[in-house]
Amino acid sequence: VQLQASGGGLVQPGGSLRLSCAASGFTSDYYAIGWFRQAPGKEREWVSCIRSSGGSSYYVDSVKGRFTISRDNAKNTVYLQMDSLKPQDTAVYYCAAAAKCWTTAYEYDYWGQGTLVTVSS
Repeated sequence: VQLQASGGGLVQPGGSLRLSCAASGFTSDYYAIGWFRQAPGKEREWVSCIRSSGGSSYYVDSVKGRFTISRDNAKNTVYLQMDSLKPQDTAVYYCAAAAKCWTTAYEYDYWGQGTLVTVSS
């Protein structure tokens, strides 16, 4: 069972990135997929989650209107489109799988390795 997060990089403020979370070894469409982030010296923070069906998605207030989560179950992949990026979005971003959309990390069963997003001019 593996989740592979990718798509991070260096972007200027106001720019965009799309993160991907590819699942292997299990059928990810049975799971809700969440994104978390952890900035240096800070605790891991829940960012977004999408239900297994893809019908409902949820966001932390600080990213609402800027980030969009989506999934392609045929590709076993979940995406996080990040627009209007701000320096405070700088963090390592992790994807994780759980039976439902939770906002707490300990509820998630499987984790990806993380991808670094740096927003800086």
